[in-house]
Amino acid sequence: MSPVEALRRPLQEDLSGFVALLRRLQVPHRVSEERGAQVLWVPSQPLAEQVRALYLSYPQGAAEEQIPTPARPSRPGLVAQLRVSWMTSAVLLLTLAATLLSQFGKSHAVLHWLTFQDYSIQGGYFIPLTDSLKAGEWWRLFTPILVHFHWLHLAMNGLWYWELGRRIEYRHGGLALLGLTLLFGLLSNFAQFWFGDPSLFGGLSGVLYGLLGYCWIFQLLAPTPAYQLPRGVLAMMLIWLLVCLSGVIDTLGLGAIANAAHVGGLLAGCAAGLIGGALARLRR
Repeated sequence: MSPVEALRRPLQEDLSGFVALLRRLQVPHRVSEERGAQVLWVPSQPLAEQVRALYLSYPQGAAEEQIPTPARPSRPGLVAQLRVSWMTSAVLLLTLAATLLSQFGKSHAVLHWLTFQDYSIQGGYFIPLTDSLKAGEWWRLFTPILVHFHWLHLAMNGLWYWELGRRIEYRHGGLALLGLTLLFGLLSNFAQFWFGDPSLFGGLSGVLYGLLGYCWIFQLLAPTPAYQLPRGVLAMMLIWLLVCLSGVIDTLGLGAIANAAHVGGLLAGCAAGLIGGALARLRR
């Protein structure tokens, strides 16, 4: 489904209040900058017409309870949201499939094809990465992000990817989200491989910290409604990173944490956000 242009306003106009209203009403949208204007996109033509009507009455935004029910855009269902966030949905579906096929890492017949390094159960050793790459197994550089070892691990990472991934997809499009996901996955996997002990690691956490860092720095340089994270989200994620780095999680026996992947993903995301935000600021 192609997005539909609902509004086109000058760059100097502050749309933050109206966009905040759309978020409270749970209206899927994204804002882009094109040819010296802000363009607000929505999934369908009927929704675009409702948004235009809402803008005429509340261009600066308003509290949700102040808007009469007939004037509120109808909230799209789950299927409509999945269509708008098609790349976010595709990555999550692929993650779910890989995790279930590997039986949360218990099926070694499947898991050994998805790990960064191949391994031998009988010999109890890891096969050098260079040997796998020479054999053409380049997918190993990315596939660890798909594997999760516990249902809670999968649920938490999935929820955060849905939250952050949709924002980037709304702002830059699905292909940009895929590119950032692969980039942060590659760099976070390499960081864990390089700085951690040989081990089986996986999960979207490194990518999530990359997306978080991207939104954080981009928002500092070129503020956009899409990257206005809820209060406390950034602090909570950074505090959790410090808790994991402290070793408390390992000491409590709650499982090993791929700390190098988290830090590597965050640094990569901040660097990408610096570049993207600087370019957006120059265009403005």
